Amino acid sequence: METIIELYRDIVVQIANPYSLGTGFYLGEYDIIVTNEHVIRGNDQVVINGYAFEEHLSQVLFVDEHLDLAFLDASQLNQEAKGKLSALAKPKIGEEILAVGHPFGLKFSFTKGIVSNPHVVKNNLEFIQHDAALNPGNSGGPLVNHKGEIIGVNSFSIVNGNSIGFSLPIHYVKENIDKFLATGKQVSAICTSCHTIVSEEKIENKYCFNCGCEVKLPNVVEQYLPLGMGVTIEDMLTNLGYDVQLSRRGLNFWEVQRGSARIKISYHEDTGLIMGDAYLCTIPKTGIMSIYKMLLQENYTLDGLTFSVRGQDIILSLLIYDKYFDDQTSSLFFNELFDKADHYDNILVEEFGASWKPENQ
Repeated sequence: METIIELYRDIVVQIANPYSLGTGFYLGEYDIIVTNEHVIRGNDQVVINGYAFEEHLSQVLFVDEHLDLAFLDASQLNQEAKGKLSALAKPKIGEEILAVGHPFGLKFSFTKGIVSNPHVVKNNLEFIQHDAALNPGNSGGPLVNHKGEIIGVNSFSIVNGNSIGFSLPIHYVKENIDKFLATGKQVSAICTSCHTIVSEEKIENKYCFNCGCEVKLPNVVEQYLPLGMGVTIEDMLTNLGYDVQLSRRGLNFWEVQRGSARIKISYHEDTGLIMGDAYLCTIPKTGIMSIYKMLLQENYTLDGLTFSVRGQDIILSLLIYDKYFDDQTSSLFFNELFDKADHYDNILVEEFGASWKPENQ
């Protein structure tokens, strides 16, 4: 089990775009990332990040809306990390499986279960039914057997007191990989009418060369443009030197790195609150009173910033109402948050024994 976890730590990637978060997995043999189509829908490129590489933009190369599959460019990833596809034999009832992904935006999570039914038919497609928990953000991640082989793509779940997960069998993925490779890895899509693969080279205007139905290639999408307060927040991030395309983590949600601190920014339209939360480190197992005393003392001296502890996490936060938020004040306040976050996490670890959060190391 430990070997499987280490293998997939380098293979499973988090996918982010202005609308949602999801998961994908890297197949070094084909130099692509596999995920669900609904994870990348409406985007010609998405942000990917993982343990084995720095976050960057990746182009959407292939989509199949019917199978809910998409392939992303993986040319900047480590070529040595390889996921192994299972043979086409179906898993057996009762077989142990692992669902790997990034649920709720958390980094790298495994859920264990067993196959309940290896052949469930929905919408004329077969799925693997299992009881490994699938949550928002798991979509597009791999379903792995006890041998460490990928047997499916986690697609959706039904929660009615019990978690029932459904994963697309890997033979569908392999069939689409073969079709995609046959185009020479051109940007392409599967026609939703006749299921023919249509590449940039073969598309006729915007119609399938085989049946004449409209086909939407993944590089022909309306570009995302922020609205309202989202424009002001992204202007602020740009002024502070951040790439907003890399910072987007969903609608009205951004994430940036300053030194060793990772800061999450969110805007809540209903309340008008703009929140900046810098997740610094975790409280130590010993010497807790001294670290609490330090945090309380600093709260008396900080202007506009507040320390808090949520669970084991030490967080430095900033709250501003949108009516007080403009380019000048926002840049000053958030730059202060970013600088203080990078300053305090070092002090908390080096002087008070706090522990680095794994993603901040």
